[in-house]
Amino acid sequence: MKLLQESAGDRPLWPAVKANAYGHGADIIGSHLIRLGYKTLCVAHGFEAVELSEAGLKATFIVLSAMLPEHSESIVEYGFEPAVCTVEMIESLSLAASKFRKQIAVHLKVDTGMGRVGIQPHEVTDFLRRCRDLPGIFVKGIMSHFPRADEADKSFSLRQIEIFRQIKKASQKYGIQTYHLANSAAIFDLPEAGFDAARPGISVFGLKPSLSMQNPLVNELKPVLTWKSRITFLKEVPAGTGLSYGHTFHTDKDSLIATIPLGYGDGISRLLSGKMEVLIHGLRCPQVGRICMDQSLIDVTALRGRVGLGDEVVIIGAQGNEEITADELAEKLGTINYEIVTGISKRIPRIAVEFP
Repeated sequence: MKLLQESAGDRPLWPAVKANAYGHGADIIGSHLIRLGYKTLCVAHGFEAVELSEAGLKATFIVLSAMLPEHSESIVEYGFEPAVCTVEMIESLSLAASKFRKQIAVHLKVDTGMGRVGIQPHEVTDFLRRCRDLPGIFVKGIMSHFPRADEADKSFSLRQIEIFRQIKKASQKYGIQTYHLANSAAIFDLPEAGFDAARPGISVFGLKPSLSMQNPLVNELKPVLTWKSRITFLKEVPAGTGLSYGHTFHTDKDSLIATIPLGYGDGISRLLSGKMEVLIHGLRCPQVGRICMDQSLIDVTALRGRVGLGDEVVIIGAQGNEEITADELAEKLGTINYEIVTGISKRIPRIAVEFP
């Protein structure tokens, strides 16, 4: 967070802890961020904010995704700050605010180019006038989002920034406190997108938004997650032995095969079958056969005589002089590091380890 805060300057950071903090454990990460002094956290859905609130996290929760009117009472009761982009939602929030005798702060989401949710820029002032007429509604912020800030070509993102500037200029008389646009990529590569606050996501966890980033500071990010398991079974098998479902893999020599208690039910994609490696005793060992729901097979023939039950297995992280990264697994799958870490199942225990 120190690197991110230095890059953002004196603007506040509102870290995203959605999707179980990108697979890292929202309660652990959220609590740590609060201890560091970050009092505003972003989630995708209201139930994520409820879970964290019920877990005892004291923070302002901004709910980023569009919601339906049926969620309004819960949002108002807990005091969350939702992103809004429909008249139906603000009218429902107003009714809920009146019921609970509260004022609800909202953030107007504007679509400046993401093409997902949000009102159009030319609709902003009319929408703000409508909000102004509703009791219990306070438009605290105006927000938008980048679809291409992590690309080398920044021309589209720069056009978005200019649109957002015009939105800010047109809406200033409505008492907006915070204009926020920057994500992780923009914090590093687009200082023009700073405005009043930034919403870092993937970079909070030491992962690069993409491999096309221009700011060399992004190379100083250090992943905070290590994913480990242990060997639960070892067996010697002769050459020609078929392994796992479908026998898509046969040993080409007498082999020592280890079983680890992880599979696609834990977040190791079945599509990685026969494509990934793990670290055991600092050595890269290939995964063989189809990955099962709960278990996977590892060829540890090269470690014969040195490997045993209970030995540590690293799926993501460093061991000895070797390291396997989320980016490496993402490349093998033709996807992004976001999907690798957010895909780690909740049944995998998260253990917080403090380093000096």
